[in-house]
Order: sequence, then structure tokens, then C-alpha cells
Amino acid sequence: MTQSHPRISKAVIPAAGLGTRFLPATKATPKEMLPVVDKPAIQYVVEEAVSAGLDDVLMITGRNKRPLEDHFDRNYELESALQKKGDAGRLAKVQESSDLATMHYVRQGDPRGLGHAVLCAAPHVGHEPFAVLLGDDLIDPRDPLLQRMIEVQERHGGSVIALMEVAPEQVHLYGCAAVEATADGDVVKVTGLVEKPDPADAPSNYAVIGRYVLDPHIFDILRKTEPGRGGEIQLTDALQQLAQDEKVGGPVHGVVFKGRRYDTGDRGDYLRAIVRLACEREDLGPDFRTWLRSYVAEEM
Repeated sequence: MTQSHPRISKAVIPAAGLGTRFLPATKATPKEMLPVVDKPAIQYVVEEAVSAGLDDVLMITGRNKRPLEDHFDRNYELESALQKKGDAGRLAKVQESSDLATMHYVRQGDPRGLGHAVLCAAPHVGHEPFAVLLGDDLIDPRDPLLQRMIEVQERHGGSVIALMEVAPEQVHLYGCAAVEATADGDVVKVTGLVEKPDPADAPSNYAVIGRYVLDPHIFDILRKTEPGRGGEIQLTDALQQLAQDEKVGGPVHGVVFKGRRYDTGDRGDYLRAIVRLACEREDLGPDFRTWLRSYVAEEM
């Protein structure tokens, strides 16, 4: 018989990182505000949370992140100017970000890792399960990963992480999961986790990507978790404890994702994400694809 678990309503988006890989662009501009075509990356993430039914969004920020708050706030001067011009199209785009969700913000303070950032959400989340979405991973809206993860959590309880098969030589870039098969083809039970292992020590080639649905017991574990790899409090270490002892906060399951994912945390992948998304836009795609073919032919 299927168990009933609390309905998830809150999303947490850690956004306190310094964005050092994108310097000097991120010296004064948060990396989450870098545009992907004509929207900042962070808006895609908030839209994904809202599409999954999570319209209560807490963003974990830090110093110099004020533009994030401004982007999701009203800009009455700009709206008034566009209204006077009769520019309804751009007015709607400006208002869209401020109407997406109920936004909340808390500062992380010291950048002590993803686990610490998630712990900052404890007062807002309380005793409910919640989702965590990392801004570096953009999931195509045609591949509803987060909705599937919420379904799995509501069925099994505990926590659910997103997994993706990667080449063995890429395992060291991710957290890596040891898994067991379940009756559902896209769902596995997670029995262990290792943060960025050497390929020879990796338990599998299932990499953890930036979507989580977490049981609130994770907060108790994070409060006791010592700094791990890189001197930071690792969320992976806390999830490892949950996976080893189901009595603490239920099981840990993984949803194996085979859809479209755009990695904006790396400069090369960021550029590829822009090209892919631009090519698929109805308003930009036809002309852009024509130019791209011509450019590639000339370069080759």
C-alpha cells in the first residue's frame, strides 16, 4: 500500500557562490545573473521550481548578491516607462519575474559549502520535506525531473537525489552514488555516496546533479557534519549518513535522469547551453541556426 507523506511546497536555491570561474564578469555581477540568451540563469531555475508546484522559494545569498533580489522585485520606474511607450511585450517580460513566486532571502555569511548553505534554510523550511535546486544546472522544461523526484519522495518518503550516468573519467567532478535497482526503471535505492572520488574508487558512474528533495532530518545531520572535502560542509556527507541509516530520516532514492541538462557552471558548457537554447527558440532559432551552419561551414 502506498504511504502518504507531507506535500512538498518549498524550494531552496543556494546562490551564495563567488563565481570565480567566470571572473572578471562576476567581479560585480552575481554569476546567477549571467544571461542565458535573454534571461538570467537563476530565472530558469525559479521557473522550474514553480512548474513543479513549488511557489515558496528561499534563496540563499551572500554579499554582492543584491541584484538577485532586485531581479525578482518590481521595478515601477521601468514598468511605467514601458507602459507609456505602449511596449506591452517587454512590459510582460519585466513583470514575469516578479510574479513568478513568493520569494524569500537569507544570507549565508561565511561560504562554508553547500551543506552549510542548505542548513541556512532550516528556520524557513521547518519540519517539512523540501526541494533544493542548484543554479548551475538548468533542466529543460520538457523533461520534468523535479516533478518526478517529488512523486518518488511522496511515495517512499525520505530523500531523493537526481542522478546521471557519466563517463568514468568524469566521475571525479561529481558526487557519486552506490545504488541498487528497484521495480521502477528510472528509480534506484542509494546505499552510499562519495564526494568527487578518484575514478578507481568510484562505486558507480552515477553522478549526483543539482536537484534534491530532502527530508528535514538532514538539518540535524548537517549541524553535526564536520568539514569534508575542500574544508567545506558537504551535503553529500550528510546524505551518506541518511543512506546508511534509514531510521534517521527514511531511505535515500535516486531518479536517473536521461533528459536535457544545461551546465552553466563551466565556461564552455555555459556557451554550449546558450547555443542550444537559442537554436530551440521559435523566435530566434530559424535565423540563428542558418547563421550557425554557415559559420561552421566557413570555419571547417
